Amino acid sequence: MPLPKQNSLPIVTDSFHPGMRLGVAVSGGADSVALLRRLVELWQELGLVLTVLHVHHGIRGAEADSDALFVEQLAEKLGVRFLRHNVDTLARADTEQESIEEAARKLRYSWFGDLLAQNQLDAVATAHTLDDQAETVLLKLLRGAWTEGLAGIFPVVQSAGGLILRPFLRTRRAEIEAWLKQLGQPWREDSTNTNSAYTRNRIRHNLLPILAEYNPQVVSQLGNIATIAKDEEQYWQRELDRLLPSLLLPGKAVRGGGRSSSTHPDEASVAIEVEKLRALLPALRRRVLRAAAEKVGYALNFDQTELLMAMAAGKAGLRETLAEHVQAERTPRELRLVRLQQERNTAELPEYELPIPGEVIAEAFGFRLIAQVKENPVLTSAATLRTHKAGDRVRLRYSSAPKRIKDVLERLKVPVNQRKKWPVLEWQGEIVWIRNASIESSAGAVAGLEVHIEELP
Repeated sequence: MPLPKQNSLPIVTDSFHPGMRLGVAVSGGADSVALLRRLVELWQELGLVLTVLHVHHGIRGAEADSDALFVEQLAEKLGVRFLRHNVDTLARADTEQESIEEAARKLRYSWFGDLLAQNQLDAVATAHTLDDQAETVLLKLLRGAWTEGLAGIFPVVQSAGGLILRPFLRTRRAEIEAWLKQLGQPWREDSTNTNSAYTRNRIRHNLLPILAEYNPQVVSQLGNIATIAKDEEQYWQRELDRLLPSLLLPGKAVRGGGRSSSTHPDEASVAIEVEKLRALLPALRRRVLRAAAEKVGYALNFDQTELLMAMAAGKAGLRETLAEHVQAERTPRELRLVRLQQERNTAELPEYELPIPGEVIAEAFGFRLIAQVKENPVLTSAATLRTHKAGDRVRLRYSSAPKRIKDVLERLKVPVNQRKKWPVLEWQGEIVWIRNASIESSAGAVAGLEVHIEELP
């Protein structure tokens, strides 16, 4: 049922068309509630067929149950069809070695994609705001994103079977909340939005207010940067589509002419003639190198891209390991990227039990490990010294989110041939120590745990 219009709330409707079956993703928060209310105001004018979509992520317990009930009752009050989808976010995060936030986002969009692919909907609208865009751009900038990352959240995304739309992407969160208060429309507050353990929350509550002291329009400016970066990226992608076929060569050159390529599914290689690469401007050269790496299933960071730039400008015979099973080779005429076949059934090292406090001689690792505690010197629970496993995650000191052990070892620049045997210490269900890394854990912090290592002769 359409409701009386109040003072206008900015919304972009360019992508809507009469008869569009539009799913509205509603979590219960202010942004998504406002999006639903605004679209209900406009549904007759725009000719939309609305459906409320709510995902219960299986976390936050009773609070999430109350959110789901709130959204269902709001949909019923507004006369809009309601669909609820239950997922197990924690199981997904564990299985796929993802953060909880990443797992939740992928599960949401997987459901949206299914609804579109099954032709149940034509589009799904999410309530991302200009503030979300600014936070995303800052987050990507701090993590070292390239220009495609600075594009942030796209206003329209083509999905299999339909569109993902962000009609509030130029609307401020403060405008939304003021509009809802004017309507007398309540909303739900997610308690995790104030948790400073999440980097996005610290950007929202700490960093952006500081930046606003230098420029009160910082949120709008970051939104403008995202728009510029998006358009720039679209231009460059068209350029790459045009140029790459003449620049990238499959496999490796063989004597007498021609090229050979491995047919093993775990192996791949691509090459670029160095003279052609050198002739390109640096901006295009970097993009070509990154596109070449994608052909062998790897994403280059900035330092690795600069390393390849230097190899192309250097002498033949250079070889560098970019990551486990990914190598770069400089031949007299080409720069080659190679993904090697991975080793199978690598022998595992034994596990050792370490009393806390206490010590253990781990001959397989070549050291003695000593554990001391400050807060409870009579603690008797034991820890396990072992190699890392799939699914292990740790929180590095000064890092906001848990990281995969693989990412930590890459940051430590551990040689590729040593990574599978790199030791970790597990205690009370957490990784509390990794060799050569400074990490934080709740169990270690409570006990005042200190771990020392002594090399064996």
